[in-house]
Amino acid sequence: MIPAIIQSMRPRQWSKNFFVLAAIMFTLDAHHPVTDFARVALAFAIFCLLSSGIYLINDILDVENDRKHPVKCKRPIPAGRLSTTTAGWTAAILLSAALLASTALNEQFTAVAAIYTVLMIAYSSVIKNLVILDVLTIAGGFVLRAVAGAVVIHIMISAWLLMCTVLIALFLGLAKRRVELVGLKDDAVSHRSSLADYTVPFLDQLINITAASTIMAYAMYSFFSQTGARHHYIMATLPFVIYGIFRYLLLIHKGTGAGSPELLLLEDRPLLINMICWTLSCAVIIMLR
Repeated sequence: MIPAIIQSMRPRQWSKNFFVLAAIMFTLDAHHPVTDFARVALAFAIFCLLSSGIYLINDILDVENDRKHPVKCKRPIPAGRLSTTTAGWTAAILLSAALLASTALNEQFTAVAAIYTVLMIAYSSVIKNLVILDVLTIAGGFVLRAVAGAVVIHIMISAWLLMCTVLIALFLGLAKRRVELVGLKDDAVSHRSSLADYTVPFLDQLINITAASTIMAYAMYSFFSQTGARHHYIMATLPFVIYGIFRYLLLIHKGTGAGSPELLLLEDRPLLINMICWTLSCAVIIMLR
């Protein structure tokens, strides 16, 4: 049962919670005390617990539809390896433990964590079936992660960085909808009702808009934000962003990562190397001010 619970917690998708680290990474020149890094690490762990609890709730609510899905039917709950009762109690424990642990940091972080929890439960139960609002809610979850990482160390997060977070999250969310629509074909609507209102040309148009907007927003961030003003060479990281988005588009259109396109970051070696190079270059440029 324990392996089934761990699998249902989807540890491979905890990479989404690295957005919690954005604030401290882009303020490395502020010479944070060791306690700040410990607080951010705890914040990251808390969001991993929160997201795992949400995944369990989502799988409970979607169990019948997941049994019809060619990939999701292999998850422990729809496959019958984990009962919905056990999954429900596990989700309750994870969410309660995470929210309780959040109080050890500060009130602002606890508030953000609570808002994230309520928003994601609302997404799993209702919003995921509402066209356009579904991807906007996903983007909101990423923004809350970034905000949480900032409030936990009492710093102001750049509006430019929040804009980049919203746009890249929209890009990923729309790409996921496209993969679902193409992969499920005629069964798409029975799996998720919002897919009835999406079309591939419409999603391609939105994906192209958000991809171009993400590149432009990051370029503006690197040139005109306070971080860009302090670290002029941050603009040198723009090619990594452009390559990453173009590579992701290539993989999506080739049909790679149909099960969960956000995992392409971990599964595609060029994309992973590009991400590591971007992270290291940002860190070095900011630290060597």
